[in-house]
Amino acid sequence: MIRTTNAVTTFFFIIIMSLSYSSAAAGNNSSATGLNDSLLDRIIARGTLRVGTTVDYKPFSYANTAGVQGVAGLDIDLAQNLADSLGVSLVIVKTSWPTLMADLAHNKYDIGMSGITITLERQQQAFFSVPMMSSGKAAIARNEDANKYRTIAAINTKGTRVIVNPGGTNEKFARAHFPNATIIENGENLSVFTKIRDGKADVMVTDAIETIIQSEIHPELVAVNPDQPFNYFELGYLLPRDVIFKAYVDQWLSQLKSSGDFDRMHKAALSAVVAQAKAQQD
Repeated sequence: MIRTTNAVTTFFFIIIMSLSYSSAAAGNNSSATGLNDSLLDRIIARGTLRVGTTVDYKPFSYANTAGVQGVAGLDIDLAQNLADSLGVSLVIVKTSWPTLMADLAHNKYDIGMSGITITLERQQQAFFSVPMMSSGKAAIARNEDANKYRTIAAINTKGTRVIVNPGGTNEKFARAHFPNATIIENGENLSVFTKIRDGKADVMVTDAIETIIQSEIHPELVAVNPDQPFNYFELGYLLPRDVIFKAYVDQWLSQLKSSGDFDRMHKAALSAVVAQAKAQQD
């Protein structure tokens, strides 16, 4: 009887300890994924949504005194819409392509919205929303060079000056595909296109949508291959590793697309960029 009692006692002890361990493990997993303390709850509690943006990428984010806190663009319009859906105020946090990931890791902003390319390298450090749109890398050059830079091989030649904004996917693409060309680093994105126009560089390879916008802004430039880009990728919103906040952002974006509001905002943002540029030129 004594042996039987000890065996039963030991059995129940093991069961109780297993249940305790499972509960603790579940609690730890919930905490790790943000189930106990979601960023979504913290944003609502403090009453502000902090949006990180580079302010140098038309039509997504660019300086405009008439915009929200001096910034305008498609992603700024969408940021305001997201903040409104949460019932909080929007706070714009300026970041840069070289510091984009570090600023997110250091909790300087809650969500990155700046026409950000979804990459596996970035995905290793953070979450992304479902894609907002797809694009590809394309060339932009002076009008007289429209037929000169239609292929990667044509650009990757000695003497070709490829200008890039450092720290983002444009620089990575250029260094990977144009080892024979001369790579010119430009400190920020906005003056790249005037430098091509003025003959200080020959070509830039960037997102196809940007080549279209910039060729509208600068009549001296041409979007070489926006309909047949060199590769394919998707753009999305950069997020901390918080599953609840990501689920909310995904659902918000899905509803915007399903309703047609996203497309309407996209077209309006493109028109606003071109109108502003033409007004500045007049």
